[in-house]
Amino acid sequence: MKHILFIALLLLSINGTSQNNFNSEGMTVTKSDLDLNLYERDSSANALVIYEKGNSYVDKNRFTLKTEVSKKIKILNSKGFDNAVINIYLYHKDKKREKIHNISATTFNLENNTVTKTLLESDDIFEKKINDSFTNVTFTFPNVKEGSVITLSYVLESPFMFKYKEWYFQEDIPKLYSEYRASIPGNYEYNIKLVGYLKLDSHDVKIESNCLEFGSKGWADCANYVYAMTNIPAFIEEDYMTTKLNYLARVEYELKTFKGMNGNIEHYTKTWKTVDSEIKSDKNIGKQLNRNNIAKDLLSEKILTEKDALKKAKDIYTYVQDTYTWNEKFNIYDDISVKDLIDNKSGNVSEINILLHNLLEEQGFETNAVLLSTRNNGFVTKIHPVLSDFNYLIVQIVIEGKTYLLDATDKYNSFGELPFRCLNQEGRLLDFKNGSSWIDISPEKTYSIMYRNDLTLNESGILEGSVERRSNGYKAAPLKKLYFENKDAYINTLNEKHQSIEISDYSSTIQNKSDFEFVESFDVSQEIEMIGDNLYLNPFVFSFFTENFFKLQERTYPIDFGYKDSFMYVLKLTIDNSYEVLEEPKALTLRLPDNKGSIIFTSTIENNVMTIFFKLSFNDALYPPEYYSAMKEFMNNAVDIQKNSLLVLKKK
Repeated sequence: MKHILFIALLLLSINGTSQNNFNSEGMTVTKSDLDLNLYERDSSANALVIYEKGNSYVDKNRFTLKTEVSKKIKILNSKGFDNAVINIYLYHKDKKREKIHNISATTFNLENNTVTKTLLESDDIFEKKINDSFTNVTFTFPNVKEGSVITLSYVLESPFMFKYKEWYFQEDIPKLYSEYRASIPGNYEYNIKLVGYLKLDSHDVKIESNCLEFGSKGWADCANYVYAMTNIPAFIEEDYMTTKLNYLARVEYELKTFKGMNGNIEHYTKTWKTVDSEIKSDKNIGKQLNRNNIAKDLLSEKILTEKDALKKAKDIYTYVQDTYTWNEKFNIYDDISVKDLIDNKSGNVSEINILLHNLLEEQGFETNAVLLSTRNNGFVTKIHPVLSDFNYLIVQIVIEGKTYLLDATDKYNSFGELPFRCLNQEGRLLDFKNGSSWIDISPEKTYSIMYRNDLTLNESGILEGSVERRSNGYKAAPLKKLYFENKDAYINTLNEKHQSIEISDYSSTIQNKSDFEFVESFDVSQEIEMIGDNLYLNPFVFSFFTENFFKLQERTYPIDFGYKDSFMYVLKLTIDNSYEVLEEPKALTLRLPDNKGSIIFTSTIENNVMTIFFKLSFNDALYPPEYYSAMKEFMNNAVDIQKNSLLVLKKK
């Protein structure tokens, strides 16, 4: 009896465990799917994809690309209701268009311990043309509540084999299981790209013989791919990243070659040698880069006769920067006219920087144009040319063996400093003589911001003295912009941001918007409150971080600052002799793994003078995801030092 009872209890335990798991093995909705309202791996999740599957193949009769999609989603709470609103975009070009068939959408609820189903009616499916290329099919699941499970299936049909269906394993909600199958006929050759930092749990490919027949013309084998991922975390955007399209885990296809049954081969992916030749003869880039003999009509005699090469280059850069205004359009493949820029004094990125290139080249400088993709546009494909990946053009110049990258669109950038939007790792240097090549566009310098404080705490508990703030490069750019747009408003904002401090006698030595360094000086006064018999003073009158900007449980993509930077705070505090020091801040030194960053914090008191030194350094611009937990803890300490370091004093 004891053995029977033990086995019975064990079976109940196993059954209970199974009932507390979501069914991630198929589209069947189980009672556990409806009962559970919390995803343990991510308690902050509002919805969860329990199971999804995609299957793309070429229809044997119509020779169109079909993709069957099925998906099962758990709505964990009311904030997850957005996942019950479905938008499917259909591509169309000329007379060809994608179509959608067999839409099925069902809402499952558990009511009085009974499973109920509510089906989507066809009249509740809406179609709207977005533009000349896309139509939106949209609908909302009926009767959705907290705890609902919704199931969706449909078939996409596309005549565009060059647009083989991509598959996103990762979205903004977590997933338990995602599978994608792709059957690719042998006469179509694609570049297959796996994007993101997540690893596949399974990846298999098998050859299927004679999967397609083309009548008497021939037949084709198919490569059948199967990809799967499990326990996929939600993609949540956080500070210090480029566009999320760089990191969302997915598989993409780009048609490389098509082999016709008549033996003809059509190449869709080109070589860089071919692309270089096309760009050279292109009217919008190549032809514009060869517009010469314009310097004498634009540049002053002083610039033309300058003997110092670096100064001359800087003067030409400043001329373009100050004379021509960016219209905030990028344009690198069409509508480029240097002549229109000269006439209108306003133009797109390519026009301004091509003019800069031509003026420098005409004066004998070694210059080349560089194509790149901005941070918001995404990374470029490097294994083969994809010109649509690029959306920006800058200039490279070499002076006495030193290389500078230039962009004259931003009036606040100094010579050799690209706008922050450009800091996206690499660019393609266009050299029509020797062939194009990849170059690193990451800045080598470390950019910094520093406070230097010389303060006194008097007998009345008033903290006063002078402050100097020095910032440079990318740290200075946003401050300079606000300063030059409205100096009075800038000073008022400084006061509003630090309401407990009285700021006076503000001054700055900066002369030009493009100056590399921005130095500001001002006086401060602050009354330090007594609590009981003690006075508590935080020596960080100004802080760099009020909170940790890294908050995720897990980050599956890199931390991308764009550049190396540092933060420094120096304080000399003279304390009135009427005070006795009870407690002073504790020194601390921390380092990131592999010495990729450090915090140095020291505090000393001698002869009633306290000296504080704080320096936080990021030695890299880019940190892989595996550094995230260390970086998060690192920043927790940085914030804690600034918020909770206290000097405790008592009147003698």
